[in-house]
Amino acid sequence: MLVNHFLENSAARLPNKVALICGEERLTYQDINKSANHLASALLDVGIKRQDRVVIFLDNSTESIITLFGILKAGAIFIMINPTMKAKKLNYILKDSGARALITQTSKARIVSEALGDVPELENIFWVGKGARLPAQSPSTINTYSWDDIFSSPSSMHYALCSSCIDVDLATIIYTSGSTGEPKGVMSAHYNVVAAAQSITQYLENTEDDVILDTLPLSFDYGLYQILMAFLFGGTVVLEKSFVYPYKILERLVQEHVTGFPIVPTMAAILLQMQDLSKFDFSSLRYITNTAAALPETYIRKLQSAFPHVTVYSMYGLTECKRVSYLPPGELNNRPTSVGIPMPNEEVFIVNEEGQEVGPDEVGELVIRGSNVMQGYWNAPEETARTFRPGRYRGETLLYSGDLFRRDKQGFLYFVARKDDLIKTKGERVSPKEIENVLCEMEGVVEAAVIGVPDEIFGQAIKAFIVKDKKSELTEEKVLRYCMKELEPFMVPKYTEFRDSLPKSPSGKIDKKNLS
Repeated sequence: MLVNHFLENSAARLPNKVALICGEERLTYQDINKSANHLASALLDVGIKRQDRVVIFLDNSTESIITLFGILKAGAIFIMINPTMKAKKLNYILKDSGARALITQTSKARIVSEALGDVPELENIFWVGKGARLPAQSPSTINTYSWDDIFSSPSSMHYALCSSCIDVDLATIIYTSGSTGEPKGVMSAHYNVVAAAQSITQYLENTEDDVILDTLPLSFDYGLYQILMAFLFGGTVVLEKSFVYPYKILERLVQEHVTGFPIVPTMAAILLQMQDLSKFDFSSLRYITNTAAALPETYIRKLQSAFPHVTVYSMYGLTECKRVSYLPPGELNNRPTSVGIPMPNEEVFIVNEEGQEVGPDEVGELVIRGSNVMQGYWNAPEETARTFRPGRYRGETLLYSGDLFRRDKQGFLYFVARKDDLIKTKGERVSPKEIENVLCEMEGVVEAAVIGVPDEIFGQAIKAFIVKDKKSELTEEKVLRYCMKELEPFMVPKYTEFRDSLPKSPSGKIDKKNLS
């Protein structure tokens, strides 16, 4: 199976079912399939070939969904990038990927024009919207096309050439933060995406009756897979640009009888600050999922209280394999700090620095094995070799996550820390997550992040950043007293800083690199 078959199969089975709701637009599977065919034909007409890379620089929109499936139907590889990306990073991705085409919107013309220096392989730009074109000084080798013109002209309909793709060909490259400061492109073959989507929809027990509310950027694999999974099982997606206006999002959730709501911890923090959740009718909502970062235990309890009939799935994943584990909902109260068990059709190990598997409750690096393990990093053979290593059988690859975990005697997984996030202080190795969980239990704390800072005596000292409730009268002294009561002495923060907000990555994670 190829990823574009998700759409094609649902369009054949449920042609007139609404697949996508975005703003005032409501598109059926048949609508999207026809438009994707038309775009695939246009891409082939301008010379896009099998496994060429095409960058999508669009807001969450109907066009972004049509585009990703059109690219796949043309046999090419789609690269979905964050719609808020700046010119320097866009230029890097265009060059690094060797993209042959860019599909963007006219409102982003200034950023695009600034990003076009030294991109010799870029030949085509497709513009969505009215009015903007590249300035005169732009490279003359780049051809430009209007989205409206493409769809107002007859299609040559030779998109069927995409049948030359097989499931080991790449479907997408997802750019994520790199250790060197430059983004790194995670290469996902069709079979990787299919395996991940089938496994996740299995444990979520999705059916074609599910309606998923997606407020996450499609450049974030968690947001992207809401589309892919729904199109696999024939559901409906309500696509929003962001979670900036939470009340409007919740009104939409009620209006569209949403059954599935994927969130990240920062969204949970916003939801749990809202005073009048009880005025909304959440009776249609069946489940909430969380990944990107583990939910603090206090968030879980509050979500269960605010949504008592809703199943909460606590999960853990990496872009390099999409998803690793989920906590069966029946275990949430017994093991609230666990990220669960490996998802279906996957195996995990926890190993020490010598690569030997460790016993129960011993800490080591998490290693993942399965068809969901991606192909490596685009144009980065050395980093690929460090992270993706040979497995037991010919052609098999193991993913070394870089995350420290432990596993209890019953096989449930517990995240400890990123290897490079561990704080070494007073001769001890400290997990920031453990301190953050304790801080989030404190009355008046909305969000917390902990890092290590240089210290002449301790090597590293612990510093806590806290966003407090607007009504709270928390002080540094109160935080210190609370931590001395709840934490071992070597884990008590030496410094506490209050902030109005914490820096976030495009995926909604707290960006600790920008904390200082």
